[in-house]
Amino acid sequence: MSLQAPPVEATGIVRRFGDATALDGVDLRLEDREILALLGPNGAGKTTLVAILLGLRRPDAGEARLYGRNPRDPGARTRIGAALQDARFPGTLRVAEVVDLVRAHFSDPLPRDDLLERFGLTEVAHRQAGGLSGGQRRRLAVALAFAGRPSAVFLDEPSAGLDPEARHGLWDEIRGFAHAGGSVLLTTHHLDEAEALASRVAVIDHGRLVATGTVGEIRQGAGQTRVRFRAARLPSLTAAVRVETGPDAVTVYTHDATALLEELTAHGVRPEGLEVTPVSLEEAFLRLTEASAWTDGADA
Repeated sequence: MSLQAPPVEATGIVRRFGDATALDGVDLRLEDREILALLGPNGAGKTTLVAILLGLRRPDAGEARLYGRNPRDPGARTRIGAALQDARFPGTLRVAEVVDLVRAHFSDPLPRDDLLERFGLTEVAHRQAGGLSGGQRRRLAVALAFAGRPSAVFLDEPSAGLDPEARHGLWDEIRGFAHAGGSVLLTTHHLDEAEALASRVAVIDHGRLVATGTVGEIRQGAGQTRVRFRAARLPSLTAAVRVETGPDAVTVYTHDATALLEELTAHGVRPEGLEVTPVSLEEAFLRLTEASAWTDGADA
């Protein structure tokens, strides 16, 4: 095992299902101490890519590596933890028993009580897994991803079904893990989650990576700026890409804020309460994928 190999590396990954191409030449790399958010519309290929990176599926072409090794080699996954969307537990086992069952697979696992406390499971430790709520099942799945003291974790929609308090507690655990030297590959439908956690973002659409970079770079890559102001009238503006008129202000999206403001001045419009800001990550995502909506649901 090369000490220089990154936690996760994918090169030219292709995966087809019949005539449909789920992944089309994807290159992706997760670095040490990094939180990488993988974003994409439903059916974009995120879950398929994660399954290949974990060795649960084979690519039709290309190569995936975990710390320089084939992910289908069981030894390659000893440093990896994972919480997948469809995690299921034996319904009659108690939560503490499920945790101990997973811990038994590792030579130096985290203490059971530590895991239960960190992920808000202490009060349900003696409850059968089949009787847990959706949010409790999600917290259990994420706790198990950290049970073996991994160097890198895959978290597929980790905060799905969590209330705001539990969600922010989970964010703190993820940040702490990365700060201590761990690496995180995160998929999420919550753009605010990616904005809050990710040191880097990768956007996948129709099986291809369409953008990678920091949150700021992704915003800039969308090529638009948001200009918000109040005005008594609004003329036709050639520099405007899109105009949204609200009860208190007008929001104009533009590729050139300077040209837009010059146009307003030329028309004798004096904007009040002027705000010029980059688009949000969500707005940038929608521009990059040309999606009309962002909805929760299963991914291909």
